[in-house]
Amino acid sequence: MDWFWWVFIFFMAGGFAKVADTARTALRTRHERKMQRLESARQVREELAAAQKPPEPVCGCTHHLAKHDKKGKCHELVEVAVAWDADRKPVQFEAGQCTCQQYIGPQPLSQIYAEDLTDLA
Repeated sequence: MDWFWWVFIFFMAGGFAKVADTARTALRTRHERKMQRLESARQVREELAAAQKPPEPVCGCTHHLAKHDKKGKCHELVEVAVAWDADRKPVQFEAGQCTCQQYIGPQPLSQIYAEDLTDLA
């Protein structure tokens, strides 16, 4: 029964508060590290998914090349400013035709088919 008094004195002297604080700090640190690992794993998955996608042909107006016809005219609607305030900032917009030119640059690589190299002789 002598040990009971030592435990009682330990709790009364505030020893349990220090133990609880240490445990709480350790759990908080463990949680933060776990969240960092989960975030880094998510970033790796996103980067791998982005690496597998082929490049998209995009015009200088940021519209996809499919929005342009053979003559180079863009058929996408954009917001065009029609009214400005005293500081020359637009305050009113209307829908208008995009006035960009056709995408100029390297064409995306098409699918290439090559026969197997075998020596049948």
